[in-house]
Amino acid sequence: MLSQASIEKFDFLRKLALQMGAEDAKVIPADKVIVEDRVVLKCKVGCVNYGKTLMCPPFTPTPAEFRRIVSEYGYAMFMKFKSHAEADEEVAKHLSKAENDPDFPPEMKEKVRAFWAAWKNDKQKILDTIIALEKAAMSEGYNLAVGLVSGACQLCEKCNLETKICAHPAKARYSEDAVGVNVKKTAKNAGISVTFPFEKTPETFALLLID
Repeated sequence: MLSQASIEKFDFLRKLALQMGAEDAKVIPADKVIVEDRVVLKCKVGCVNYGKTLMCPPFTPTPAEFRRIVSEYGYAMFMKFKSHAEADEEVAKHLSKAENDPDFPPEMKEKVRAFWAAWKNDKQKILDTIIALEKAAMSEGYNLAVGLVSGACQLCEKCNLETKICAHPAKARYSEDAVGVNVKKTAKNAGISVTFPFEKTPETFALLLID
């Protein structure tokens, strides 16, 4: 059982995460990060990005492998971010199909495009934040700190799947879902609320493993 004092030594990271835009951030024992095989099953049967980037399955560590990796860490910081992308109830219903439907009303299609553009911009800022937090942890001696983000990698228009060599190894990070992290259960363990389905503006999450 880790003491509260041992967790509080990472308060500098929690405060930095909040300063950099996180809506909430909590440091928890690493064994409170919940990794499940069924999360990756949802990637395989329900995600259009499956197999399209090196940061997503089947190119990522399996849940079994990631569970072993997490067991080698003592702590994790779980973070929630609020996106600036907005979608009312009507727009939200069409986020996954407006782009590919030629008969879709142009006005609604434009709203959907605006949502995804804002979402992509926010995801890039969050990725930059996670990398900065990694560096902050490493500067204090936690050289194995590594971050994960939510959703598919968006650094390139097309991933180097043929060579399997990432074009941006210093910036690309695995998706939490891709390695089996149950975000909802982990958020609960961290005492962080999750609103799903989202109301107007979506939430997104990130994880920093520290030791």
